[in-house]
Amino acid sequence: MADLDNKEQAELDPADMEDVEEVEEEETGEDVNSKARQLTVQMMQNPQILAALQERLDGLVGSPSGYMESLPKVVKRRVNALKNLQVKCAHIEAKFYEEVHELERKYAALYQPLFDKRSDIIKAVYEPTDEECEWKQEEEEELTEEMKEKAKLEEEKKDEEKEDPKGIPEFWLTVFKNVDLLSEMLQEHDEPILKHLQDIKVKFSDAGQPMSFTLEFHFEPNDFFTNTVLTKTYKMRSEPDESDPFSFDGPEIMGCTGCTIDWTKGKNVTLKTIKKKQKHKGRGTVRTVTKTVPNDSFFNFFTPPEVPESGELDEDSEAVLAADFEIGHFIRERIVPRAVLYFTGEAIEDDDDDYDEEGEEADDEEGEEEADEENDPSYDPKV
Repeated sequence: MADLDNKEQAELDPADMEDVEEVEEEETGEDVNSKARQLTVQMMQNPQILAALQERLDGLVGSPSGYMESLPKVVKRRVNALKNLQVKCAHIEAKFYEEVHELERKYAALYQPLFDKRSDIIKAVYEPTDEECEWKQEEEEELTEEMKEKAKLEEEKKDEEKEDPKGIPEFWLTVFKNVDLLSEMLQEHDEPILKHLQDIKVKFSDAGQPMSFTLEFHFEPNDFFTNTVLTKTYKMRSEPDESDPFSFDGPEIMGCTGCTIDWTKGKNVTLKTIKKKQKHKGRGTVRTVTKTVPNDSFFNFFTPPEVPESGELDEDSEAVLAADFEIGHFIRERIVPRAVLYFTGEAIEDDDDDYDEEGEEADDEEGEEEADEENDPSYDPKV
């Protein structure tokens, strides 16, 4: 029987043998692809394998691709020359931001008279004229003169029933409560104090001095502390870090200092008194001990963590300072220049619209990805 098989094989045409070999190779390739697909499905269904793979991929982020190492030495030299040029660009950019700071100082002086007048209106020092108070609102439907007159009479009647308030009561407290970043810091015991806040000003460092800005919180006389102004100063730097010059992305806040609040006795909301019972180990007697401990309050804003000379902070202090820098920058950049729009809520609506637009864009991109997957003949929704 074996001789017969050998004889039949010998009688086959060599061309036929080539065809057989090619078919066998094709079948082998399909088997490999099938096994690869099965392995992929198993990996996708196993969360442990996926997690391990993701960990490996995360470890590769930021690692050299090997491309630079593969370049000829003469090309590497030229790339190093480009990097040296980039460092010089970073130093020029730092000078640019220094001049921007000078412009901020210049225009701050132009804005200040307007902010002072705003403060006078809020404090009832100045009563604006009818012309200054006229504001043309966009109405969805045109009202007849009769309807306008009726609305005006009803508004005047309401005003007569109420007491005539002075200025704009609780202006800054309302701003704080309207802004999530600030309202998160507020405690119920802070609100009676912030009702006395009359103005917030931004003061820039003098020309020729290190870059910095100071937030000034002006208070009317109150029963909580004797200070009329509470300050918070932020020190800034606009120069590349010698150890990492390519990370430079404009001025950064390097540290901040608060001020001492001269609290009236018993009014310090940043501290609270608690009572603890202690049992004597020997006698077994129990005594009550009173302790003073820190308390959550907006006014902790004026006592930030101190940065040691080494510059090293624990994680909690770093987190507090990072949030502090964000709040200080937000008050300077947004709250002070646009306070009335945060009081009315219009600036908050604008911010919300921005986030909605970003969400829509993200949804659109996700929808496009889903559509691409569905159009892919190899896409399996079960995987």
